[in-house]
Amino acid sequence: MSGLGHVVVLGDVVDDILVRASSPVVPDSDTDALIERRPGGSGANAAAWLAAEGLPVRFVGTVHRDDVDRHTALLRDAGVDARLDASDDLTGTIVVMIEGGSRHMYTSRGANLRTGPHLVTDDLLDGASHLHFTGYSVFAGADPSSWNDVIDRAHAAGATVSVDPGSVSYLEKYGALPFIRAVSGADLLLPNLDEGLLLGRTDDAQTAVETLRGLFPVVALTHGRGGAIVAQGGGEVFEVLSLVGPDEVVDTTGAGDAFTAGFLAGWLPDRGTDAALPRAATRGMEAAARAIRSIGARPRRPPSA
Repeated sequence: MSGLGHVVVLGDVVDDILVRASSPVVPDSDTDALIERRPGGSGANAAAWLAAEGLPVRFVGTVHRDDVDRHTALLRDAGVDARLDASDDLTGTIVVMIEGGSRHMYTSRGANLRTGPHLVTDDLLDGASHLHFTGYSVFAGADPSSWNDVIDRAHAAGATVSVDPGSVSYLEKYGALPFIRAVSGADLLLPNLDEGLLLGRTDDAQTAVETLRGLFPVVALTHGRGGAIVAQGGGEVFEVLSLVGPDEVVDTTGAGDAFTAGFLAGWLPDRGTDAALPRAATRGMEAAARAIRSIGARPRRPPSA
């Protein structure tokens, strides 16, 4: 990635509690299970995957003051320069119930509700090639115009901007049109299928992409085992297939964040060229496949020497 400035990522940091039943579920009694605690959060996950793709990354988010050192170290070990804000609120926690290829998430957002565009300082943007943030931070309640402002400041600094809506349930509560207004001006939108259908006001993925590429220069919509649909305004709409077979699915947590990182790694060096989007989509699928084939939302670290 020679010559490419750092990527700034703003978003959630959480402690994921991953739960997989290892025996048939017994209602109202004990069920044997495998329970693991892993670092997570859509923004922090994307930052870790970006670092794994070879991009220099600066991450900003919020955790409880007692967890600043722990989460800073976890992100540093993943290759990320983390600038965590300390809060009196508890660090966010998500209990993820994994059942084959599906999952159910019980979320306590905690200190993440303190994360907003005010954390993206001009110093962070100095020398940046790109800014990425997620809907989770938008939904935390900052004035929508402040997101327009941070997008404008990123552009003024010479950086492009991408947004991952993050959660269809939170998006429904926030409202599709208010969200589109809040992130207006972003260069790249990365919804999953449910988010794309809601934002595009349709029940058809292709139609959603056609609608959204009229609002954002580039759209990359992921739809699970169906792969992804990618388009840019005025250009070709094309599909890439998932690289994971049904029997290879271990845990889908973090797959969208991995796709985002792979996509950006393929798109940023040559954005605007005909080759950029196909390369980005393929690289995104490769990263998502690595995520789906292992437990946890972040890249697996190589064993210590």
